[in-house]
Amino acid sequence: MNIHPRDVNTNPDRDEAEAALDVLRRWAAKASATEISLLDPAVARLLPGSVPSNYPDLSRRYPADFVADEAYRDTLPDLQNGPASLIRGAKQQIQHVGISNFRLPIRFHRKSGDDLTLETSVTGTVSLDAEKKGINMSRIMRSFYKHAERTFSFEVMEAALDDYMTDLDTFDARIQMRFSYPDKVRSLRSGLEGYQYYDIALELVEKDGERLKIMHLDYVYSSTCPCSLELSEHARSARGQLATPHSQRSVARISVVVDCNADCLWFEDLIALCRRAVPTETQVMVKREDEQAFAELNAANPIFVEDAARLFCAELLADHHIGDFRVIASHQESLHSHDAVSVLTEGPTFASASLDPRLFTTLFHVG
Repeated sequence: MNIHPRDVNTNPDRDEAEAALDVLRRWAAKASATEISLLDPAVARLLPGSVPSNYPDLSRRYPADFVADEAYRDTLPDLQNGPASLIRGAKQQIQHVGISNFRLPIRFHRKSGDDLTLETSVTGTVSLDAEKKGINMSRIMRSFYKHAERTFSFEVMEAALDDYMTDLDTFDARIQMRFSYPDKVRSLRSGLEGYQYYDIALELVEKDGERLKIMHLDYVYSSTCPCSLELSEHARSARGQLATPHSQRSVARISVVVDCNADCLWFEDLIALCRRAVPTETQVMVKREDEQAFAELNAANPIFVEDAARLFCAELLADHHIGDFRVIASHQESLHSHDAVSVLTEGPTFASASLDPRLFTTLFHVG
């Protein structure tokens, strides 16, 4: 049996167009200005009593003298605060939404008593309820700027966090501040001094009504392979063959939860802790006697990447300022075409079943 479909008229007639226009007008009469704008602003012209648009005869002169008063601002559309019906995709809670890498100068207090101002990259995020369309992200910046002139402390971060949690009516929020911190260090033997720069990030996290203060530090050091050292010495003693062990620039990212009940944990304290754990920190100012001293220091402290993680761990466990912590170490091998890495965590804060696929590539230190 042959079935012949009826011809479908792809060009609607006037009656169909009038019916569609009636449906559109009835929908627009009940829709909000935001919903109409999202569909097509021209729909507003179809409503009874609407003023015909003068498009395309629009002014091309920038109105420099125009003032947006409060009454005018109240008429502006705010799509991010629109109804849940405007949500695109799944109505699902978002754990982090906000802004990253807005920069401003922040004044920090040093352990020695003086202050210094550093360019700081700030990331601020909040959680978003499943029934909310979005957030006004500029409020995060405005909240932070209100406190930016004060000398930094975790209390200042908490004040900024409180402000934008209130402004955005959210239940979880986070602030992270990232900067490069200078600390003057002395060479090993010559007495020269120079500035070592440390990548530091400070984090304040509000989650489920609990606040965590977290400090991150990248510590750059030299790691001499113990196996290579022994093999080099064997070549010297057994065959009179000159050989050198391989060593390489290495990076450890130390992340610690700061105990709120303890006294202040200074940046300099965490740096000193790392130096005690692994004393082969890369050098700033070097003369010949310093270079020789550094070779001797490396020979006295050969370490595998597993050793590095455990050495940092021992010092962190002994410090009463520190709660949960994580050590990520990367030895960027001069022998192999790959790196040696390790991750050690203490406590639930940093425990994770999954790793960022590019986690270890972020530990490369650019001189």
